[in-house]
Amino acid sequence: MLSYLHAFHAGNYADLQKHFALYATLRLMHNKATAITCIDTHAGSAVYDLTSEQARKTGEAAAGIERLWRTAGQQPLASWTDFLAAVADLNSGDTLQRYPGSPAWFQQCQRPGDELLAFELHSNETSRLQTWAKGKPVRVINADGFRGLLKALPPRNPRLLVLIDPPYEVKDDYLTAADTLLKAWQRCRHGVFLLWYPLLPAGLHKDMLARIQGGTMRKVLRSEVWLRDPPGRGMLGTGLLVVNPPWTLEEQLAQAINDLDHTGILPCHYQSDWLVPE
Repeated sequence: MLSYLHAFHAGNYADLQKHFALYATLRLMHNKATAITCIDTHAGSAVYDLTSEQARKTGEAAAGIERLWRTAGQQPLASWTDFLAAVADLNSGDTLQRYPGSPAWFQQCQRPGDELLAFELHSNETSRLQTWAKGKPVRVINADGFRGLLKALPPRNPRLLVLIDPPYEVKDDYLTAADTLLKAWQRCRHGVFLLWYPLLPAGLHKDMLARIQGGTMRKVLRSEVWLRDPPGRGMLGTGLLVVNPPWTLEEQLAQAINDLDHTGILPCHYQSDWLVPE
C-alpha cells in the first residue's frame, strides 16, 4: 500500500471526474454560510509537476488535463470554465506544468471557519504535503485515512465533506472503503461523502457496491465514466459515489462529462443513477 504514488497518474481522466465532482460539491455547499469540516482520507501530494519523471513515464495527463487544457483554449467549455481557472492559478500564462491534487482543491475553497484534515500514510508524500501546508489552515496527519476518518467523526463543524480515495493496490481496499463509508455515515448521517473507485476488467468494485447497497445508508448517487475504446490493460473507466449530493450536482456532473465526450476530449459513455435511493 505504501508503494503507490499518485504522481504517476496526476491529471488523468479519473482525476478530471473526481476533482470536478469535489470542486463542484464544495462550491454548492458554500451556498450556505455554516462552516464545513473537510476530510481527505488519502491526500497524496497537494500539487503535482506534470513535467516530472513520474508524470512523463506514464503520460496519463496527456489524455486528461492536458487535452482538456488545449481543447478548451480553442473551444471554450462553459461547464469546465471555473475548474480550468482554478488549475490556471497554479500555472503561469498558457503553459500547463502543475496540477492540483485533492488537498489543493479543498484548500482553494476553504473559508474562515472551515476545517481541513488531510490524511496520508506514505512518509515522503506526507513530507511534501506538510511543506505545502505551511502557513495554511490545513492539518496534515501521517496516518491511515480509513481509521483516521472514523476517529475524526463526528465533526466539530455543523457540516461535513469527505473524500475517500484509496489506491486500491490491494483487494481489501474495496471492502474496507465500503465498510469505512458505512461506519462514517452512521456517525454523521447528514455528511456529504465522495468515494472514488476504478472500473477494472476484474470488476472488483462490484462487491464494494453490493456491500454499500446492503447497508442502511440512503441517497447514494453513482457516477461512472466508461471509455469507448479502453486500453488492453488498465482501467475501463472511473467511478464515483456521492452520498447526500448537493442539489444540481448530478446535472453538473453529467453536463461536464458529456461535454468531454462530445468534443472528443474523452470519448466515453456516462452512466448516472441512484445506487441507493433516498
